[in-house]
Amino acid sequence: MAGFDLARLIAAAADTIAAHADELTALDQAIGDGDHGLNMKRGFEAVRAEAAGFAAKPLPEALKAIGTKLVMTVGGASGPLFGTLFMALGKDVPAAPDRDALTSALGKAIEAVAARGKSQAGQKTMLDVLQPVHEALAQGKTARDISDIADEAADATVPMKALRGRASFLGDRSIGHMDPGARSTALLVRAIAETIEGR
Repeated sequence: MAGFDLARLIAAAADTIAAHADELTALDQAIGDGDHGLNMKRGFEAVRAEAAGFAAKPLPEALKAIGTKLVMTVGGASGPLFGTLFMALGKDVPAAPDRDALTSALGKAIEAVAARGKSQAGQKTMLDVLQPVHEALAQGKTARDISDIADEAADATVPMKALRGRASFLGDRSIGHMDPGARSTALLVRAIAETIEGR
């Protein structure tokens, strides 16, 4: 894990969000405000614009700065949640993390996201992807396996009833739709995992 190219990771994340922005918007139109794709694209393009500056920082400071930028630019409910994820990772990850350190930091970051969103796994949110990804990381799964697990976890939100966020206002009508935050989280997991694996 040590020494990976943060600028490449940022580019991969921004590219995948941009490529799937319309899909994320369509998912959000079904059960939310319909702005998730646009908001996420705006946030990650803002991060991309400052990629060189972020990459020049030690990893913990870079992740905190990325999280702050996402809070400021994504907007909606997703900005604070994705921002919290990155800021909390930066708080606990060492400058040159191995798998164990990354697993530990991700676990604490998930707790921070859950506290921020007053939610837990099983409520049709990004946590439904983050939790199984954390478990897969702890189990020593490969990057490809982790990416597949993230996709499957996002798919598994389709039959769930939303209990948190704007989608919860729909009650049973939220059933049958994938959670947009879960989908964008899975997209980011795959982009980051494949970039690290292929470096």
